[in-house]
Amino acid sequence: MQTVVVATHNDNKVRELTTLLRTNSFQLVSLKEFSIPSVEETGSTFRENALLKAEYATKHTNLPAIADDSGLAVDILEGEPGVRSARYAGESATDTENVQLLLKRLKDNRVNNSPISASFHCVLVFMQSSSDLNPIVASGTWFGHIVDAPRGNGGFGYDPIFQPLGSSKTAAELAPELKSQISHRGRAVADLNQQLLSRFG
Repeated sequence: MQTVVVATHNDNKVRELTTLLRTNSFQLVSLKEFSIPSVEETGSTFRENALLKAEYATKHTNLPAIADDSGLAVDILEGEPGVRSARYAGESATDTENVQLLLKRLKDNRVNNSPISASFHCVLVFMQSSSDLNPIVASGTWFGHIVDAPRGNGGFGYDPIFQPLGSSKTAAELAPELKSQISHRGRAVADLNQQLLSRFG
């Protein structure tokens, strides 16, 4: 079984990826296992940041790497919080602080009571080595809108205020199995699974 490093210190992401990846060929470990700090995310897009993180992880561990960059984009805020989703309220901000800041910004910018459209985005990169010239890049998007107040105890990040299209529940109220199938990360992993199968069989 090949050990693959996930370019994150976020245990939630490692657990979710372990559940979603349809392969028994990989054992996923996080950067925590190597006492390596996170790389500064200087990219202006989710794709740029995912590529940067994958290259950093494989270079410092000499292992293949999977990197994820994801976030929420709110239309009336011109795509905020975007690539700064995890750091929206500051470098060491909690999920609750990020959610509170977003709700405040929406209150200040909302023109009427029409739904606040938003979308979650995820880009996953699989890189075999730091010299890999053809990394696998997979992506997924999840459309919905922002609710006025947090609901639900599941998930993490902005899940309590994101209501997917066609659902009466927020992402934090969905059963984990359902969320895994329909979320931006679930869709990106499905894309990654397909590309891994095509390349490696």
